[in-house]
Amino acid sequence: MSQPFDSPRLLADIGGTYARFTLETAPGLFEHGVSLRCAEHADFHAAVTAYLQGLPPNQAASLEHAAIAIANPVEGDAVRMTNYHWQFSIEQMRQRLGLETLVVVNDFTALAMSLPRLAPGQRRQVGGGLARERSVVGVLGAGTGLGVSGLIPAGEGWVALGTEGGHTSFSPRDEREIAILRYGLAQYSHLSHERLLSGPGLELIHRALRAHAGLPPEPLAAPEITRRALDGTDPLCLETLEAFCSVLGNVAGNLAVTLGALGGIYIGGGIVPRLGTYFDRSPFRARFEDKGRFTDYVKGIPTYVVTAEHATFVGASAILAAQLRTMQAEHGSPILGQIKRARDGLSPAEKRVADHVLAHPRAALGDPIAEIARAAQVSQPTVIRFCRSLGCEGLSDFKLRLASGLSATVPITHTQVTGEDSMLELGVKVLGNTASAILALRDQLNRETLATAIDLLAGAERIEFFAVGHYGVVAHDAQFKFLRFGVPCGCHTDVRLQPLAASVLRPRDVVVIISSSGRIDDLLGIVDTARERGAPVLAITASQSPLARKADVALIVDHVEDVATHVPMVSRILHLLIVDILAVGVTMKLGGDTGTGLPQAAAAGLDEASGVPVAAAPRPQGARPVAPGVSAARPLAGLTSHSR
Repeated sequence: MSQPFDSPRLLADIGGTYARFTLETAPGLFEHGVSLRCAEHADFHAAVTAYLQGLPPNQAASLEHAAIAIANPVEGDAVRMTNYHWQFSIEQMRQRLGLETLVVVNDFTALAMSLPRLAPGQRRQVGGGLARERSVVGVLGAGTGLGVSGLIPAGEGWVALGTEGGHTSFSPRDEREIAILRYGLAQYSHLSHERLLSGPGLELIHRALRAHAGLPPEPLAAPEITRRALDGTDPLCLETLEAFCSVLGNVAGNLAVTLGALGGIYIGGGIVPRLGTYFDRSPFRARFEDKGRFTDYVKGIPTYVVTAEHATFVGASAILAAQLRTMQAEHGSPILGQIKRARDGLSPAEKRVADHVLAHPRAALGDPIAEIARAAQVSQPTVIRFCRSLGCEGLSDFKLRLASGLSATVPITHTQVTGEDSMLELGVKVLGNTASAILALRDQLNRETLATAIDLLAGAERIEFFAVGHYGVVAHDAQFKFLRFGVPCGCHTDVRLQPLAASVLRPRDVVVIISSSGRIDDLLGIVDTARERGAPVLAITASQSPLARKADVALIVDHVEDVATHVPMVSRILHLLIVDILAVGVTMKLGGDTGTGLPQAAAAGLDEASGVPVAAAPRPQGARPVAPGVSAARPLAGLTSHSR
């Protein structure tokens, strides 16, 4: 028997019609299962509260962790259901429910994560085919809407894809489906597969087929259509169900070839599992295999109906367990892991703030700045400096990132490549690790610093890129991009020539230094020379590095790679992406050009603000140039990314 949890875990499966709840008291042991109609509750909080009120008081009071699988894309903190009016903030909901952890994921992401944990008796194969071990798996299912997901093997575990594949465009394959398309387009400007492969979709197909047959309208709900079809009492309802299964087979076949799902296609949702053996003899499998030149390919891919009663709960539980393990390893949040790594480089006062946040992350999330400063025994400006040291725009930005970690969705992962990997496994791991690092970079972009960097480059007369070693290719790529946009620039990767290039810098030049470590003495010397020459420095480098502290603007890319065993791969890609962002931003900033890629005033050699020739525009002696609208009196915040 499984060891009981310290406290039961609340699990929920939220659709457009029903909200199902259960308590997981031990791994795989679900109790107090209840299904509530969404329409009978004003919002998600009201439905949860109604469920909790029906529990034994001791269990309701002891809840600490919860996972919600919801029929909706989940990105960030705000959740707005597509097929129902419920919406909520994940963090605010966690606080209202008094939970320590609240994980919210797409329902089909949860269903996908359950598949490796299903027993043989919890699925039924439809048709032929043989699953290939440790291969990609596709998942789809119809209910209130159409859910689509996938499962990719990664190391010892799996990565689930959060997709909205149900909203792909319906493509008819025969005259009957063309009639359905015409009928649907008369009502909707875009006829997606979800419009047909769902409860409301069954009703739409039925109406379309009656109209195509010249019969008068007969409003029937989806359950009644299904009942009449399975009873054999209504030929048109049977034809409706056949059309439904045919379209589903087409979508499943498309998913199989799109994902290369040699591990099989699994069908879940609220409709197909209730069709029983009819689905096995329906047109589904024949349409699935009907792929022209790829018929033999899809014939080898098995299709299964998920018959497990609690499959979505099993997947949500697995995701919650993974999140709790990550939080325990990271002290509760990715940004807390970042604080631990950066702590040694902080000032003594900022270290006190760091120690307070690490010890009391929940309190720091809710406390005002005055309370945080008092608890850490520092001034309020020190709290702000601490936040900016981590690449946050301020305390509110820091709290958002802290909240996303403490109440996160599926965590970003990194999978180690081993010598035992096949070439396919190696490719999947490398691509997965790179994608995770890119998503982490996206989530940590700092709007204020990025805008400052783009303003600085857009106002430059000439840009000089400096890098050494493996990052020289990034500098060369940057030079190529900016030259294509008509921006005068140079690239310097030879340590013997770099000091000479720096010695001829002019005040309206901008120096861009690209360094993963930010600790290269030769590049730090370039910063000193640039300052002497009056040229501002933009660094793309690691947080808390000497280069980041010396630069006028620092775009932070924190990705640690073991350069002793292999050349930098992911970190170079991240640096290249930062260069791409800057290049696009500068190009947009310099819109309305004269053919050179520069604004008319700059192309004419005039200062844009005053119209004075650039050579004649005075600068106070000793002044450091800064981007327009940026005060030189305050430090510039960094742009932070990290990868685990």
